[in-house]
Amino acid sequence: MKRGRLPLTALRSFESAGRLLSFTEAAEELFVTQAAVSRQIRELEDSLGTRLFHRHHRRVSLTETGARLLGRLTESFDAIDEALREALTAVSRAPLVISVEPGFAACWLVSRLDGFRALQPEIDVEVLSDPRLIEFRTSRAALAIRYSVGAADWPRVEARLLVRSFGTPVLAPSLLATGPPLQRPEDLAQYTLLYEDGRQNWSAWMEAAGLPSHSMSRGPLYNDPALIVPAAVRGHGVALGDLALVSDDIAAGRLIAPFDLKVSFGGYWLVAPSLTALSPAAEAFVIWLSASLNIQNDTTAVPD
Repeated sequence: MKRGRLPLTALRSFESAGRLLSFTEAAEELFVTQAAVSRQIRELEDSLGTRLFHRHHRRVSLTETGARLLGRLTESFDAIDEALREALTAVSRAPLVISVEPGFAACWLVSRLDGFRALQPEIDVEVLSDPRLIEFRTSRAALAIRYSVGAADWPRVEARLLVRSFGTPVLAPSLLATGPPLQRPEDLAQYTLLYEDGRQNWSAWMEAAGLPSHSMSRGPLYNDPALIVPAAVRGHGVALGDLALVSDDIAAGRLIAPFDLKVSFGGYWLVAPSLTALSPAAEAFVIWLSASLNIQNDTTAVPD
């Protein structure tokens, strides 16, 4: 008999009834009626042209053919069950793949992943560093974290704001100790400024500080905070630090924020095909991520 024509439902009913030697108990095991089990077995016997059970007054027993068939079927169903268990185990052990904005990954996420692992040791996280818009249909990622200046409006995904981005000047203590005092924003003219992906963010901060946006326009350019933050920590100049990303460096004393003024530059967003249909692993990660960022939002401040 070809596999495509195997009467699997009938075989399942027969295997259960033969193993239990009871149509009634087989019906209870399969969550169907006793009549359905009896009908399936009768149709199987008709298709085989032989009886599989001897039917007595209040019991059944297997015929010789039925006993041989039962032995092979039980082995086969046990093998299928084991294969399914192995498949489920493999799925549960597969890593949770997350596509993350490079700056957020390098400056915030990587240093905190051990905290998530301590809470969820059975979930391995694979981080893909990528700034591009994500197409989940061709990606292994279950979640993404992306930066956007304004409201997120990406096709075929749902997005939720994780944390807002605020920029303020930051520099290494060693640079401030050897350089001129930074008492007023115009004192920045005596320092090298580090620019990220153009000069527009510094221009916005200058304008908010009451300075001409073009008053300071010299200095190296970097295309990602993952590059500009280490440069600032090493004393290469003053960066317009994203407080969502440099909070650890400020808390540890690797960077100093000399001014109270901070300017909003958008935020980081959680992105998924559906935020209401996440896997258990993805849901656990989102809960941990949101809690961690809320704690940071409550504690991060620009020192006086």
